Amino acid sequence: MTPDSAIAFQIGYFTVRWYGVLMSLAMAVGVILAYREAKRQHLDVNDLLNLCLLILPFAVVGARLYYVLCNLSYYSQNPVLIFKTWTGGMAIHGGIIAALIVSLIYCHKHKLKFLLWADLLVPSLVLGQAIGRWGNFFNQEAYGYVTTVPWAMYIDGAYRHPTFLYESLWDVGVFFVLMILIRKKHKIGSIFASYLVFYSIGRFFVEYFRTDSLMFGPFSAAMVVSGLGVVAGVILLRLLKNKPAVDVAKAIPVTKSTASHIKKNKSKKQKK
Repeated sequence: MTPDSAIAFQIGYFTVRWYGVLMSLAMAVGVILAYREAKRQHLDVNDLLNLCLLILPFAVVGARLYYVLCNLSYYSQNPVLIFKTWTGGMAIHGGIIAALIVSLIYCHKHKLKFLLWADLLVPSLVLGQAIGRWGNFFNQEAYGYVTTVPWAMYIDGAYRHPTFLYESLWDVGVFFVLMILIRKKHKIGSIFASYLVFYSIGRFFVEYFRTDSLMFGPFSAAMVVSGLGVVAGVILLRLLKNKPAVDVAKAIPVTKSTASHIKKNKSKKQKK
């Protein structure tokens, strides 16, 4: 790839990079998918849109902040570069952590079931991750060791393991598994827990091939966080073991809109 391959198009001084295009596409596809699923589950789509409006910007900030903190010695010497997100340098784990915190706060404030919404959103999240990984390809980053395997890609002057592709394909597989699970009877929270387990396992093994892993001291940050993700997912599945399985499309959850509707119906019955 040429040095300009990261640029999708340019009009004068206005430059649009593939990284930004793919990140925007990932967000748009994720929101549309989540919207359709919210409608299927009879959830209040206004809550979904409010969540998305909070999650997306905070996830971007979290992803960048995580990356900067893992490269603090470099960015402390070049603070202006912190804001150049379009050139790459985003860590998905930071985005996920930020999204979880924002979602927990929003659900607590509006008295919504966090696990119900987490189940709904994680298929969109992992599909967005699959799309976004291709931004790494255009930016010539997140690649693996030099190799002679038939599927090696010519990146940064050599044929290397296309680790961005490995993770993208794994994420697509996880997406289809989650979509199958969410459309069957399941325990609320189990889709979220399954995401934590499946995605983290894939990311853990992909890190073995990476040459540019973020580090926390002597450890790969992604391996540590992925290991914690697997543990958290397994613990959550154990906690849900005795919970009843439900068909979320038939068992209409009580949201703000449905609660208001129920209250009105009760009021009408009492008047009669």
